[in-house]
Amino acid sequence: MTTKRIAVAVHTRDPITQAGVTSQLRPRPEIALTEWSETADPAPEVVVLVVDAVDEDVLRLLRHITRTGTARPVLVAAVIEQKSIVDLAECGAAGVIRRAEATPEHLVHVIGTVAKGNGHLPSDLVGRLLEEVGRLQGQVLAPRGLHLTGLGARKVDVLRLVAEGYDTADIAAKLSYSERTIKNVLHAVITRLQLRNRSRAVAYAMRQGLI
Repeated sequence: MTTKRIAVAVHTRDPITQAGVTSQLRPRPEIALTEWSETADPAPEVVVLVVDAVDEDVLRLLRHITRTGTARPVLVAAVIEQKSIVDLAECGAAGVIRRAEATPEHLVHVIGTVAKGNGHLPSDLVGRLLEEVGRLQGQVLAPRGLHLTGLGARKVDVLRLVAEGYDTADIAAKLSYSERTIKNVLHAVITRLQLRNRSRAVAYAMRQGLI
Protein backbone atom coordinates (compact mmCIF):
# COMPACT_ATOMS: atom_id res chain seq x y z
CA MET A 1 0.00 0.00 0.00
CA THR A 2 1.44 3.35 -1.09
CA THR A 3 1.44 6.04 1.60
CA LYS A 4 0.13 9.41 0.48
CA ARG A 5 2.95 11.92 0.29
CA ILE A 6 2.62 15.30 1.99
CA ALA A 7 2.89 18.27 -0.37
CA VAL A 8 5.40 20.64 1.24
CA ALA A 9 6.63 24.07 0.15
CA VAL A 10 9.77 25.61 1.63
CA HIS A 11 10.21 29.35 2.05
CA THR A 12 13.42 30.95 3.33
CA ARG A 13 15.05 34.36 3.20
CA ASP A 14 18.16 33.28 1.30
CA PRO A 15 18.92 30.85 -1.53
CA ILE A 16 21.56 28.88 0.39
CA THR A 17 19.14 27.99 3.18
CA GLN A 18 16.45 27.25 0.59
CA ALA A 19 18.74 24.82 -1.21
CA GLY A 20 19.85 23.18 2.05
CA VAL A 21 16.36 22.53 3.39
CA THR A 22 14.95 21.29 0.08
CA SER A 23 17.93 18.97 -0.42
CA GLN A 24 17.21 17.43 3.01
CA LEU A 25 13.51 16.93 2.25
CA ARG A 26 13.67 15.86 -1.41
CA PRO A 27 14.82 12.26 -0.78
CA ARG A 28 12.19 11.62 1.88
CA PRO A 29 9.45 9.27 0.66
CA GLU A 30 6.87 10.98 2.90
CA ILE A 31 7.40 14.37 1.26
CA ALA A 32 6.45 15.74 -2.16
CA LEU A 33 8.12 19.12 -2.63
CA THR A 34 6.05 21.76 -4.37
CA GLU A 35 5.96 25.52 -4.82
CA TRP A 36 4.30 28.02 -2.54
CA SER A 37 2.02 29.74 -5.02
CA GLU A 38 -1.63 29.92 -5.99
CA THR A 39 -0.99 27.82 -9.10
CA ALA A 40 1.19 25.14 -7.46
CA ASP A 41 0.29 21.58 -8.39
CA PRO A 42 0.01 19.91 -6.01
CA ALA A 43 -1.05 22.72 -3.68
CA PRO A 44 1.07 22.69 -0.51
CA GLU A 45 -0.44 21.15 2.60
CA VAL A 46 2.41 22.46 4.74
CA VAL A 47 4.68 25.48 4.27
CA VAL A 48 8.03 25.26 6.05
CA LEU A 49 9.18 28.79 6.88
CA VAL A 50 12.85 29.06 7.90
CA VAL A 51 14.00 32.28 9.60
CA ASP A 52 16.67 33.55 11.96
CA ALA A 53 14.34 35.25 14.43
CA VAL A 54 10.67 36.08 14.84
CA ASP A 55 9.92 39.66 13.81
CA GLU A 56 6.95 41.57 12.41
CA ASP A 57 7.72 40.46 8.85
CA VAL A 58 7.63 36.82 9.94
CA LEU A 59 4.33 37.27 11.78
CA ARG A 60 2.90 39.06 8.75
CA LEU A 61 4.00 36.20 6.50
CA LEU A 62 2.43 33.61 8.82
CA ARG A 63 -0.88 35.49 8.70
CA HIS A 64 -0.66 35.62 4.92
CA ILE A 65 -0.08 31.86 4.68
CA THR A 66 -3.05 31.02 6.86
CA ARG A 67 -5.42 33.54 5.29
CA THR A 68 -4.73 32.91 1.62
CA GLY A 69 -4.85 29.13 1.45
CA THR A 70 -5.27 25.85 3.28
CA ALA A 71 -1.58 25.19 3.91
CA ARG A 72 -0.48 25.00 7.54
CA PRO A 73 2.81 26.72 8.47
CA VAL A 74 5.75 25.14 10.25
CA LEU A 75 8.20 27.73 11.55
CA VAL A 76 11.87 26.86 11.93
CA ALA A 77 13.70 29.66 13.75
CA ALA A 78 17.24 30.04 15.06
CA VAL A 79 15.95 32.15 17.96
CA ILE A 80 12.50 31.78 19.53
CA GLU A 81 11.91 34.22 22.34
CA GLN A 82 9.34 33.24 24.94
CA LYS A 83 7.48 36.50 24.46
CA SER A 84 6.85 35.54 20.82
CA ILE A 85 4.98 32.32 21.56
CA VAL A 86 1.52 33.85 21.88
CA ASP A 87 2.10 35.93 18.75
CA LEU A 88 3.08 32.81 16.81
CA ALA A 89 -0.04 30.97 17.97
CA GLU A 90 -2.22 33.95 17.12
CA CYS A 91 -0.74 34.15 13.62
CA GLY A 92 -1.46 30.51 12.89
CA ALA A 93 1.89 28.75 13.31
CA ALA A 94 0.88 25.09 13.53
CA GLY A 95 4.39 23.86 14.26
CA VAL A 96 7.40 25.57 15.81
CA ILE A 97 10.93 24.13 15.82
CA ARG A 98 14.25 25.54 16.94
CA ARG A 99 16.69 25.51 14.06
CA ALA A 100 19.31 23.67 16.15
CA GLU A 101 16.80 20.83 16.64
CA ALA A 102 15.61 20.68 13.03
CA THR A 103 17.25 17.43 11.94
CA PRO A 104 15.69 15.94 8.79
CA GLU A 105 13.99 13.25 10.88
CA HIS A 106 12.54 15.72 13.37
CA LEU A 107 11.43 18.14 10.67
CA VAL A 108 9.66 15.39 8.73
CA HIS A 109 8.01 14.20 11.95
CA VAL A 110 6.67 17.69 12.68
CA ILE A 111 5.50 18.13 9.09
CA GLY A 112 3.56 14.86 9.39
CA THR A 113 2.08 15.95 12.71
CA VAL A 114 0.94 19.28 11.31
CA ALA A 115 -0.43 17.73 8.10
CA LYS A 116 -2.72 15.57 10.25
CA GLY A 117 -4.21 18.69 11.81
CA ASN A 118 -2.21 18.59 15.03
CA GLY A 119 0.35 21.04 16.37
CA HIS A 120 3.91 20.96 17.66
CA LEU A 121 5.76 23.20 20.09
CA PRO A 122 9.07 22.58 21.91
CA SER A 123 8.17 21.11 25.30
CA ASP A 124 9.89 23.86 27.29
CA LEU A 125 7.77 26.48 25.53
CA VAL A 126 4.43 24.79 26.20
CA GLY A 127 4.48 25.89 29.84
CA ARG A 128 5.35 29.43 28.79
CA LEU A 129 2.42 29.50 26.39
CA LEU A 130 0.05 28.35 29.12
CA GLU A 131 1.42 31.00 31.47
CA GLU A 132 0.90 33.71 28.88
CA VAL A 133 -2.64 32.53 28.14
CA GLY A 134 -3.43 32.55 31.86
CA ARG A 135 -1.95 36.03 32.25
CA LEU A 136 -3.98 37.27 29.28
CA GLN A 137 -7.18 35.87 30.76
CA GLY A 138 -6.50 37.13 34.29
CA GLN A 139 -5.05 40.55 33.61
CA VAL A 140 -6.58 41.62 30.31
CA LEU A 141 -9.83 39.80 29.56
CA ALA A 142 -11.33 39.05 32.99
CA PRO A 143 -11.33 42.71 34.17
CA ARG A 144 -13.37 43.50 31.05
CA GLY A 145 -15.81 40.67 31.67
CA LEU A 146 -14.45 38.62 28.78
CA HIS A 147 -13.04 35.15 28.30
CA LEU A 148 -10.67 33.63 25.74
CA THR A 149 -13.68 32.07 24.02
CA GLY A 150 -15.10 35.54 23.46
CA LEU A 151 -17.96 34.86 25.86
CA GLY A 152 -18.72 37.70 28.26
CA ALA A 153 -19.63 37.33 31.93
CA ARG A 154 -23.37 37.58 31.21
CA LYS A 155 -23.28 34.71 28.71
CA VAL A 156 -21.30 32.56 31.16
CA ASP A 157 -23.81 33.33 33.95
CA VAL A 158 -26.69 32.28 31.71
CA LEU A 159 -24.98 29.01 30.77
CA ARG A 160 -24.19 28.29 34.41
CA LEU A 161 -27.85 28.68 35.39
CA VAL A 162 -28.98 26.54 32.44
CA ALA A 163 -26.57 23.87 33.66
CA GLU A 164 -28.14 24.09 37.12
CA GLY A 165 -31.54 23.28 35.64
CA TYR A 166 -33.23 26.67 35.63
CA ASP A 167 -35.63 27.53 32.81
CA THR A 168 -35.65 30.79 30.86
CA ALA A 169 -38.09 32.55 33.19
CA ASP A 170 -36.12 31.63 36.32
CA ILE A 171 -32.84 32.75 34.74
CA ALA A 172 -34.40 36.07 33.72
CA ALA A 173 -35.63 36.64 37.27
CA LYS A 174 -32.29 35.73 38.86
CA LEU A 175 -30.26 37.95 36.55
CA SER A 176 -32.84 40.77 36.35
CA TYR A 177 -33.20 40.51 32.57
CA SER A 178 -36.23 39.96 30.38
CA GLU A 179 -36.95 36.47 29.07
CA ARG A 180 -36.37 37.79 25.55
CA THR A 181 -32.87 38.91 26.57
CA ILE A 182 -32.07 35.48 27.98
CA LYS A 183 -33.31 33.80 24.81
CA ASN A 184 -31.21 36.20 22.71
CA VAL A 185 -28.13 35.46 24.84
CA LEU A 186 -28.57 31.71 24.42
CA HIS A 187 -29.15 32.09 20.69
CA ALA A 188 -26.01 34.23 20.37
CA VAL A 189 -23.90 31.67 22.24
CA ILE A 190 -25.20 28.73 20.20
CA THR A 191 -24.65 30.63 16.94
CA ARG A 192 -21.19 31.92 17.88
CA LEU A 193 -19.91 28.50 18.93
CA GLN A 194 -21.72 26.74 16.05
CA LEU A 195 -23.55 24.36 18.37
CA ARG A 196 -26.91 22.67 17.92
CA ASN A 197 -28.73 23.57 21.13
CA ARG A 198 -28.40 24.86 24.67
CA SER A 199 -27.36 21.45 25.99
CA ARG A 200 -24.39 21.42 23.64
CA ALA A 201 -23.57 24.98 24.72
CA VAL A 202 -23.56 23.93 28.37
CA ALA A 203 -21.37 20.92 27.59
CA TYR A 204 -18.93 23.18 25.73
CA ALA A 205 -18.78 25.64 28.63
CA MET A 206 -18.08 22.82 31.07
CA ARG A 207 -15.30 21.39 28.88
CA GLN A 208 -13.73 24.85 28.68
CA GLY A 209 -13.89 25.27 32.44
CA LEU A 210 -16.22 28.25 32.20
CA ILE A 211 -18.77 26.77 34.59
